[in-house]
Parts: sequence; C-alpha cells; structure tokens
Amino acid sequence: MIGCAPARYQPPKRKATGAMDEFDFMGFSKGTVSFFRSLKRNNDKVWFDARKEIYERDVVAPSRAFVVALGEKLRKIAPDIHADPRVNRSLFRIHRDIRFSADKSPYKTHLGLWMWEGARPRMECSGFYFQLDPPEVMFACGIHIFPPAILDTFRRVVADPKRAADLETAIRKVEKSGCAVGGDATVRVPRGFDPHGQYAHFAKYKGLFAAVNEKIPDEFYTPAFVDYAFKRYKSMLPLHQWLKDMVDDA
Repeated sequence: MIGCAPARYQPPKRKATGAMDEFDFMGFSKGTVSFFRSLKRNNDKVWFDARKEIYERDVVAPSRAFVVALGEKLRKIAPDIHADPRVNRSLFRIHRDIRFSADKSPYKTHLGLWMWEGARPRMECSGFYFQLDPPEVMFACGIHIFPPAILDTFRRVVADPKRAADLETAIRKVEKSGCAVGGDATVRVPRGFDPHGQYAHFAKYKGLFAAVNEKIPDEFYTPAFVDYAFKRYKSMLPLHQWLKDMVDDA
C-alpha cells in the first residue's frame, strides 16, 4: 500500500511584467563547465568554501532554471513528472557520502539532475537524469537500481511472456534511436526462472536504464538546450513508460 504522494513542487507564478525571473533558463555558462573542471583539481573544503558564490551563480541557479523549464516540457510526454528545483529533489547534493568510502574527497565532480514520474519516493520511480561531467554530458532514463520491493515486482512482471515481450519491444525502439540500454545484473538467472526461457535474461537485471553520452553541445550554453534535452528523453520514452507501469504494479 503506497502512502500519499508528496505534493508536487510548484514554482512561483511569473509576474506579468516581462522581466526575467530566477526560473528563466538562458543556458548554462562557460563558468558551469570551468567550475567542475577546477573542482576535479581542487577537491577540498577550503577551495570550495572560497567559491560558494561562484557555485551558486554558475551551477545552482542555471540548474534550478533548467529543471523548471525542462519539467514543463516533459509534462507533454510524462504528465505526472516531478521537476522540483531543490537540493535532494531534482538537484543532487554536491557533497559525497564518504562515511563508508576509502575515497574521502568531499565533493562530487559532476552535476546531476533528476526528474521522476510516479507516486513512490523519487529514487523508486522511473525518471529522466542529466549529468554534466566535462567534457561530456549524459542523458539517461529509467531506474539505476531497483529497491527490493521494486526488484520483486520487476521479476514477477518479466515472468509474464506478454509483459516481457513488451519490454523487449521498448528496448529495441530505444536502442534504434542510438541509446544504450542496460544495467547491473546478476551473473546467473535468479532461482525460480527457467534459465533457458526466451526472456530469462531480463530477470538478471538489478536496475534498467537507457543512456547516451555526448560531448558538450553548443546548445548547452543557450535556452535551446531545453529542446535539445527533451528530444533525447523523448527517444527513451518507451522504456520509461514500461518501467512506470511496472512500478505502478508494486
């Protein structure tokens, strides 16, 4: 039984003045890219603290505006999308969790943005991910790791030949657009599945997503990057829709 879904974030209504507001996406800047290039060379708290204003101006502000603008566009194909321009919602924290890591570098050296569709917690839903990791950007869609309840549902659903065939069709459509589809998987087919079955390989997945990596395009620095990203995500839609329906069964 799923509890009540959190209220979708609603950005402040624009004033009818024609003036630019904080959610007018004008593109990312050269400063966005140079910040992460420099952070890779200076991943320490002293360096970061001295550049917090630069981080807010060149990374956080355009990221928030991009999430809002892209969210409005994505609702054409994913009506229940959550595009929430807050940290720990659509904006991933830049701070790394170093509690159990041998690498004690305090900051992530890439930008990660996440827009998800569904009533479950944000990382239990299928959604659309964007990453800037100079000199590349990545567009991805799906669920990186299935939480236990979703993994059980996924395996139950792909045991149905009709649903598994629908997944295979969705994957083929996405791959035809030039995206790679995959995810972490077990070495062997889980117990209870015929290892020789036509769709047995699906049961091995522990997460499933589509992704494409590209060099940073010229559009990245302009408002046209919203349409550029939307086109990439639209090509991944068949997989997203299949996964969303699967999660709805959980």
